[in-house]
Amino acid sequence: MAQRIVFMPEIGEVVLSKRRGNTHLRLSINAAGKVRVGMPYWMPYQAGIAFAKSKSAWIQKHLAAYLTLKLQSGDLIGKSHRIKYIYNPSDNRTTLFVTNSQIIVKSNLSINDQRVQDKMITAGERALKVESERLLPQRVQYLASKHGFSYKQIRVRKLTARWGSCSNNGVITLSYYLLQLPWNLIDYVILHELTHTRHLHHGPNFWIEFKKVLPSAKLLQKEIRSYKPQVQAFQISTTE
Repeated sequence: MAQRIVFMPEIGEVVLSKRRGNTHLRLSINAAGKVRVGMPYWMPYQAGIAFAKSKSAWIQKHLAAYLTLKLQSGDLIGKSHRIKYIYNPSDNRTTLFVTNSQIIVKSNLSINDQRVQDKMITAGERALKVESERLLPQRVQYLASKHGFSYKQIRVRKLTARWGSCSNNGVITLSYYLLQLPWNLIDYVILHELTHTRHLHHGPNFWIEFKKVLPSAKLLQKEIRSYKPQVQAFQISTTE
């Protein structure tokens, strides 16, 4: 992989990333609000810059949403980790601890300070990875057995441009950001990738097979577009 970081006045920092497996330009914004353009290896960087410029309005709109997204004490990350913020004016460090059920933050800075937010995002990713490695393989195994699919291996990775993928030898890779989704959408992604073990495309045969195991697939496809692969806050009540 080769990459170059450029600064564009109307957008900010943009990462231009070349991969040999890429066949077209792909634009994404990761959990920290970083803009990335995925490119074919043979394509000149100037083409990636031009592509980002052409999508400037879309990027600015979505970056505005990232800027207003703040994690708060009591927010639920994934399925089982809750943020607990402790104001500690006597220590000039920001420390974080990830337990089985909490992300504990101690700092003399405001929880809304970007330095604290960045560290909480990193801790949230760590929590999501642990949860995903525990929960997702079990769920894949259950759904595969229920619907008669077979696969070679399950991998959990930090995927920011897609929710999952399936290789031609049956290796399914899932984004650990999936644990931020409702379970019906998690199942949608898993069944989508399991269907790819039989049809490595999105042609008519794929959709016929997919809708046999998940009749609501098309509706869920529209619903999942409102979510982003990122550390996302869910407000829940707490008595602590």
